[in-house]
Amino acid sequence: MTETPHSLSSSRTLWELLDRRADLAPDRPLFLQEHRTLTFGALRARAERVAAGLYDMGVRPGTVVAWQLPTRVETAVLSFALARLGAVQTPVIPFYRDREVGFALRESKAEFFAVPGVWRGFDHTEMARRLGAKGVFEAYDGLPEGDPAVLPAPPTDGTAVRWIYWTSGTTSDPKGVLHTDRSLIAGGSCLAHALRPTAADVGSIAFPYAHIGGPDYTVMLLLYGFPAVLFEQFALPDALEEYREHGVTMAGGSTAFYSMFLAEQRGQPGDPVIPTLRLLAGGGAPKPPELYHAVVREMGVRLTHGYGMTEVPMITMGAPDDTPEELATTEGRPPEGMEVRIVDGEVRLRGEAVCRGYLDPAQTAEAFDADGFLRTGDLGHLTSSGHLVLTGRLKDVIIRKGENVSAKEIEDLLHAHPAVGDVAVIGLPDAERGERVCAVVEQPPGAEVLTLAAVTSYLRAEGLSTHKLPERLEVVDALPRNETLRKVLKYKLRERYAGTAIRER
Repeated sequence: MTETPHSLSSSRTLWELLDRRADLAPDRPLFLQEHRTLTFGALRARAERVAAGLYDMGVRPGTVVAWQLPTRVETAVLSFALARLGAVQTPVIPFYRDREVGFALRESKAEFFAVPGVWRGFDHTEMARRLGAKGVFEAYDGLPEGDPAVLPAPPTDGTAVRWIYWTSGTTSDPKGVLHTDRSLIAGGSCLAHALRPTAADVGSIAFPYAHIGGPDYTVMLLLYGFPAVLFEQFALPDALEEYREHGVTMAGGSTAFYSMFLAEQRGQPGDPVIPTLRLLAGGGAPKPPELYHAVVREMGVRLTHGYGMTEVPMITMGAPDDTPEELATTEGRPPEGMEVRIVDGEVRLRGEAVCRGYLDPAQTAEAFDADGFLRTGDLGHLTSSGHLVLTGRLKDVIIRKGENVSAKEIEDLLHAHPAVGDVAVIGLPDAERGERVCAVVEQPPGAEVLTLAAVTSYLRAEGLSTHKLPERLEVVDALPRNETLRKVLKYKLRERYAGTAIRER
């Protein structure tokens, strides 16, 4: 019987999915990067050798291995090697620094930590040692290899927790999100069956492979047997050469990516920046309807946007045959097997793609209702056609370029600054980033006038990751508060500053 994408999606584990695809098409390309090509068969063979090398180092089924690596062929090989062993892997976004990385290592109790060494001018190996990480090894160009004969049988239980992803949520510290191979396969299947790719397509991964989107997208490649171009550092116009060289047909990532491609297209109207491109797709941040219409009109391609989160990598997705109005104003429809329930305006979810909870049992108990639905903290409604429209968030989270930024984390750090009496951090709409981070500060009497440069310099010194730094500062005489508990009314700040120009300070 011939394997189909739908039959492949029944694979119990990620390793089984790779194994079945490698049997079907061992010589077809899977990952393309610069002048390198890795086929499905080569990924399976090399991942087994690397799994053996890790086994020789002491990695066993169930061993927790953290990795903080850029989007490279070697990163994918290492991840599948760990999947072959049945280890528990905890990917960490490469631009996270001491605060987030230290928390992830402590909470996951990682026994090994793979780092890229010095990458983009930052010494990850030194940071790992500074944090007291165990089993540190570099995995940028070289990976440990050994004889696959030493390996135990591949894992067969796809419902065991083997992934710990990290999300900042609404608290200062990240939350460890627990996933299984089956939940990741289900999420990737949702994406694949919505976008309906073919074996003739060429995709692209221009976002961190350590993001939940890494396995999400890779599952789609394995199900449909087509390749993707990997970008270790994504910047336009430099990346366009690789898009053109490999004939990319599907690109995207998030709202920020759409805006960047559109800006390049506007520099050469009438001449497609990527002649082979037929589809932009992504999620992770709000999509203004006007951006959708501009992309379709000026780039001449389809744009489908979806809704996902670390806890549920794919919830809904726009489909190529949705109407322009549905594609512009909704997040698409949920796939078969994803239950969406609206309770008091909040979007709640149940299905195989939903995570198994958090490392902290208390957080798990709080996140799921009595019927087993995940409380997303997002507000929305379903249309008569079953499309989901998001209208806001209960969670105080800013989504910048597809990454969650905790307002409380920044506020907690700024409260310790001598020139800050009180502070509220809010997200403001941004066509390129989805949202931008704005700090609104109330200064104590006699304090030196605060500047944005001083704020960002202070937060950098405190170890805050670059992508969380405020891009705007507003100094006010008094923050707006309610009359009962004197709580800051952030919605008033959003209303006040959402439509005003960025001030230079």
